[in-house]
Amino acid sequence: MRIYRQAGNIKAALFLGGFILIACLFIYTQSIINDLRNESRKTVSIYAQLVATGVTSAGDSELDFIFREIIQKVNFPIIHSDNEGNPLIWRNLENNDSISIEKVKKMMIAMDIQNEPIPLIVTINNESENNDKLEKFELGELHFGDSVLIRRLQLLPYIEIGVVALFIFFGFSGFQLIRNTEKQHLWFGMARETAHQLGTPVSSLMGWIERLKDNPEESLELVSEMDMDLIRLKEISERFSRMGSVPKMEEVSVLPLLKDLKKYFEKRLPQKMKTLTIETSGKNNSVIASLTLLTWALENLIKNSIDSIDDKSGSINLSCEQDGDKVTIIVKDNGKGIPKRDWKNVFRPGYSTKERGWGVGLSMVQRIVQDFLNGSIEIKSSQIGRGTSIEIRLPSAKGN
Repeated sequence: MRIYRQAGNIKAALFLGGFILIACLFIYTQSIINDLRNESRKTVSIYAQLVATGVTSAGDSELDFIFREIIQKVNFPIIHSDNEGNPLIWRNLENNDSISIEKVKKMMIAMDIQNEPIPLIVTINNESENNDKLEKFELGELHFGDSVLIRRLQLLPYIEIGVVALFIFFGFSGFQLIRNTEKQHLWFGMARETAHQLGTPVSSLMGWIERLKDNPEESLELVSEMDMDLIRLKEISERFSRMGSVPKMEEVSVLPLLKDLKKYFEKRLPQKMKTLTIETSGKNNSVIASLTLLTWALENLIKNSIDSIDDKSGSINLSCEQDGDKVTIIVKDNGKGIPKRDWKNVFRPGYSTKERGWGVGLSMVQRIVQDFLNGSIEIKSSQIGRGTSIEIRLPSAKGN
């Protein structure tokens, strides 16, 4: 249940992060648009002042000349209207020369929504015999709209929202696809691992039964071997039943465990292999571990070593040694070997060099050693055609 809650929290955090990102981008873009609009307003105000300074009368011809010559390089739409709101002169509108007055009026109204118009006020010195004062005349208003750059920036937040939405959509779609693929692979992998675990004792029992039919006089000896296989089947059942539970950590003697595995596998070799020498060496060092999980991990390593041996004869060396506060367990074989570029890949779920492999064995061993036994596992050495040496390091019982 905790995993599902974490997954839900991750999704919520991603959505919240995406929303915050979009909001920040929108606010930042709006601040740029407002700054550009203020700059445009300052520019129009300066033009209005220039017109007011240069014009001493309200003549249309003089005003038309100044409007066209002074406001020559304006890059945003601008309209000059009279006091009654009728457009007189305009620039940078669509179809600037052939546009109708009605359409100019509509565009002027739209401009006023975007930006407040600036009144065009001319100050004239009225000199007379009895009066010498300045008089102000309003020659209409300057209406201006957003430049092309501002219009593009206005679209930017929506483009950003679309891009972020697509990113989140494809991200979640990819995440779900990977998750479903891993889930499917996990089910197949667990089925394969179950078959892998049951394969040795089941095939061994079938072999013992066939031998018992042909040699009934060996019944006492064969019954003891069959009993070992039944015990192994019981252990496998317990392993799978305990998956997901906290393992019981205890002091485990490594060398006796290696010897038991040697004894068990030597009598249960694949038919292709005539002889297999399994050697054990080292002192009786003890580790703090779960006996069930450590046995499971070592069985997988030994089975992989057996599978890697193509010749009809081979050798596997199981050893342990004390190394400070750690105990090192080494599984070494003379099998096919692993290319150095794949030393880390072999522990990835799904990676396998076997034609019928699901790539679960070594990844499960790594998970057992690192996540449950507080140890480490690595390929110590490997050469093509000469074999592989895998090293497990676990906490020593002497250091606790």
